[in-house]
Amino acid sequence: MRSRRILVAPINWGLGHATRCINIIEKLEEQGFTPIIASDGAALNLLKKEFPHLQAFELPSYNITYTRKGSLLKWKLLLYSPHIVKNIKKEKQATKILVQKLKLHGIISDSRFGVRHPHVPGVFITHQLNVLSGATTFFSSWLHQKYIKQYDQCWIPDTPGRPNLSGILGHPKRAFSEVNYLGVMSRFKKEKLPRNYDFMVLLSGPEPQRSILEEILLKEFSKSSGSILFIRGVVDESTADLNTPNLTVRNYLFGRELEQALNSSEVVIARSGYTTLMDLARLEKKAFFIPTPGQFEQEYLAGRMQKLGFAPTCKQEDFRLEKLLELKDYSGLKDPGFVCDFSKLFGLFKGE
Repeated sequence: MRSRRILVAPINWGLGHATRCINIIEKLEEQGFTPIIASDGAALNLLKKEFPHLQAFELPSYNITYTRKGSLLKWKLLLYSPHIVKNIKKEKQATKILVQKLKLHGIISDSRFGVRHPHVPGVFITHQLNVLSGATTFFSSWLHQKYIKQYDQCWIPDTPGRPNLSGILGHPKRAFSEVNYLGVMSRFKKEKLPRNYDFMVLLSGPEPQRSILEEILLKEFSKSSGSILFIRGVVDESTADLNTPNLTVRNYLFGRELEQALNSSEVVIARSGYTTLMDLARLEKKAFFIPTPGQFEQEYLAGRMQKLGFAPTCKQEDFRLEKLLELKDYSGLKDPGFVCDFSKLFGLFKGE
């Protein structure tokens, strides 16, 4: 009997959605399924590098970019909503073609609302049942949940109870039907390795905010005498002559190389994207978080990590090297330890 084919389609919004799908793809292969990749841009490139043996297809791009001023992001996205709706329709059409061409047995969409089909079991992955947007949080959460309910199931990469990483984002007060919790999703494993770096900078996220933070951090770390690995989060082969005796700059790292670099770094400086939190919790790392300006979710998560005593944080424009002295007062992130039964979860795609 031919292996059952499952489409895995993360949105291309930073690399976090794609990287957390790596674990899903690996679990599918372990269970005897044939994953098929679909995305666009950097997210698609990353998954193709991680899984060169799998079929990969390009989906319509949302082309979402951030504003230079964080406070304007929500309003830009609101004005951009007609384009998003059009792209969802394009995704539906592209998905219909893939279903017919590949005879799919299941669909796993990570935050792509148009990747679904009425005759194929579908799953929506998100860590946000509640979408924080300031004064419009109630509306944005209602709208998000309305779309999610069009899928057979919603999978949340977190623990179902406490302790957990997502807080109110993934744990609404009102019950939400057909929700399954996956536990912390990370492709990494904690290892005891010699310390090669005092600090590891791990950049990610849409432009122009990625470049803005890169400029700030390069300026500040040029004053440091510590050993620093600086990952720019740019998935291409362009190079920049930024290396110094104590500063190693790389555009990106993948797979085992990235896992070893994280394990051999004392402290990680990064955005407070949810996938980054999961990776650092799995590795039990000390971290300093700099949320993307105007992104309520990252601001909430960074503030929550600080309040719980796990990791300090500050605004992008306020970062100075001296801020890292605060790390001594924080414990680092921890893995809550919940284990998901994926064989039972994947029963959806077997008609069980």
